[in-house]
Amino acid sequence: MDFRDSTEEAAFRDRLRGWLTEQKGKFPTSGDEYWAAQGAWHQALYEQGFFGTSWPKEYGGQDLPPVYDVIVDEEIAKAGAPARPSLGYLVVAFGHHGSKELQQRFLPGMINGTERWCQGFSEPGAGSDLASLTTTATREGDEFVIHGHKIWTSYSDVADWCLLLARTDKEVPKHRGLSAFVVSMHQPGVEQRPLKMISGVTKEFGQVSFDGARVPAENMVGNPGEGWKLAMTVVSHEREPSTLGFSARYGKLVRQLASRVDGATPEELSWAWVQTEMLRLHVRRRLSEQLDGITHGPQGSLDKLLMTWVEQSVGHAALATVGTSDPELFGAYMYSRAQSVMGGTSQIQKNIISSRILGLGV
Repeated sequence: MDFRDSTEEAAFRDRLRGWLTEQKGKFPTSGDEYWAAQGAWHQALYEQGFFGTSWPKEYGGQDLPPVYDVIVDEEIAKAGAPARPSLGYLVVAFGHHGSKELQQRFLPGMINGTERWCQGFSEPGAGSDLASLTTTATREGDEFVIHGHKIWTSYSDVADWCLLLARTDKEVPKHRGLSAFVVSMHQPGVEQRPLKMISGVTKEFGQVSFDGARVPAENMVGNPGEGWKLAMTVVSHEREPSTLGFSARYGKLVRQLASRVDGATPEELSWAWVQTEMLRLHVRRRLSEQLDGITHGPQGSLDKLLMTWVEQSVGHAALATVGTSDPELFGAYMYSRAQSVMGGTSQIQKNIISSRILGLGV
C-alpha cells in the first residue's frame, strides 16, 4: 500500500501546517482551559476548511475522502495544537438514522460549531450494559416527557443539544424498548453538574438530571424502538481508530518522552514506541479499507482494545520516564486509566469479539 500524499493532499497538508504555525499559543491544549476553548477552536478550524472535511457538502462539509481527516489529526498532533473536536459519532448517527428534516435542521450547526452537542447514553447503573438504562420518555400529546439521570456526559456544561437514549417501552425486551431523541439542554427540567476527574479536569464530563424535560415528538431520531440500533452505530464509529486521530497524538507523546530520557531508555518507553508504531500502521490499513468501501462492524471492538493497550502503554511510559515531575505528562498517565472504561469497557469488547467475531457463544 502507498501511504504517500497525492498532489492535492500534499497541498492541503502544507496549507494546514502554515495555518497551525500562525495559531501557536492562541488556544490552550490541556486542562479546563482546553475544554472551555473547544467551541472557539472548532469554529476556527471550520472557517479555514480544516473541520468537517469528509462530511456531506450539503450540510457544510467538503465531501473529501477520509484521508483528509487523518491529515488534520496528524498535523495538529505534530504542531502541539488542541485535538480536533470529536463529533463524527453524531454525524454518523444522523446520517444513518435521522430523517431528512432532522438532518437539515441540525447537521449544519453541528458541523460549523455554532451549536454545541453532548451524548446522553451512560447512566450510573447502565454504562457498559447500556440496554439496562432506566431514563424514560413518555408520550404526552405531541411531546415526550423525559425523566432520568445521565453521567459521563462530555461537554454537557456547554451543550445546546443532547442526543439522548431513553426507554419508551417497558413491555418489550430491553434492547427493543429504547428510542433516541434530540433534547434541548436549555429548558426547565434539565440540570447539569460537573464531574471532577482524578487528573483535576472539571470541564470534560458532567452528570445531567432530566426531571420533566420535554422534547417534540418529531425530534425522535429514527422510529420508536430503534434507539439500540442507533447506539450501536455510534459506538462502532467511536471504536475505530482511523476516525479518531489518536495515533498521531500517541506518537508525539512518545517522541516527547524520548527527548526527556537521560541515560538508559526505560523498557516501558521502548515498548510504547513499538506499540504506537503498530497502531499507526493499523490506522493506515483501516483507512485504506475505508477508501475501498469496507465497513467493520464488531471489528471495531478489536480497534478499541488496541487503542486502550497503546494509550495505557504510553501512559506507563510517561510515569516511568518523568514520574510526577511534569504535571502535563503525569496527567497523560492519569487520563490513560480511563481508556479501558470509556467507549465500552475492555471486558465488554472482549465479549463482543468472542461472541460476534469468534462465535464462541459467551
